[in-house]
Amino acid sequence: MAAEAGKIDPMHQFEVQSIFDGFSIGGHQIAFTNSALWMVVAVATLWLFMLGGMKRQLVPTRWQAAVEGVTGFITSMMDSNIGPQGRKFTPYVFSLFMFILVANLLGMLPTGIVGIHPFTVTSHLTVTGVLAIVSFGIVLIVGLLRHGFHFFSLFVPHGAPWWMMPILVPVELVSFMVRPFSLALRLFVAMTAGHILMKVLAGFVINGLNAEALWVAPVVSLPSFILMIGITLLELLVCAIQAYVFALLTSLYLNDAINLH
Repeated sequence: MAAEAGKIDPMHQFEVQSIFDGFSIGGHQIAFTNSALWMVVAVATLWLFMLGGMKRQLVPTRWQAAVEGVTGFITSMMDSNIGPQGRKFTPYVFSLFMFILVANLLGMLPTGIVGIHPFTVTSHLTVTGVLAIVSFGIVLIVGLLRHGFHFFSLFVPHGAPWWMMPILVPVELVSFMVRPFSLALRLFVAMTAGHILMKVLAGFVINGLNAEALWVAPVVSLPSFILMIGITLLELLVCAIQAYVFALLTSLYLNDAINLH
């Protein structure tokens, strides 16, 4: 937590810092950053979660039941939104959902009390943007490979009069092209806003406890601490909701590409 003269910077937690220099490409140094480190931690955590739950025992353990529950949840979502043809995309949507969920939850770990400051990679637009662009690219590739130029009929609303097409087609096209931006911005804004609010409340608690006036702590620090607990619990819920929304919208966009709805 960055503090200077009693001031706490809520934006310091989003600063990408170099851990060590990696390699050079075209004269530009590519460093291994704290953002890359926590993405590696997220992937490793997800790998351990899946490894421990894929034992296929006849009587499943709690770990195995948890993995089967999550995979069944994503499979059910794909079946209801796309149909049987969506099963082939279940591994991708599952990986997307779990990576976002694990990355969000890792950013909530209270490891700062031992000097290890967590980093929420989904609070950076570059990360959420890449995830959104990959999903949008898959939608485009699937739609074009499956339907060819007929894929562009997605921008022509069914039953609309022909004289409305010059207006409706551009509107549908813009709405379609905005999808990756909305996917990226929704997750980025939700995680950034929540963490800023928690850091601001933490600043109230710390500054109130450090104030010389004795009345500041019960009047400022205590209410801020109680509110921070509530916001933290809400943010944990937001972590799961945002991962679900990202996966859900991806499945709906895939449905448009597969079934041309």
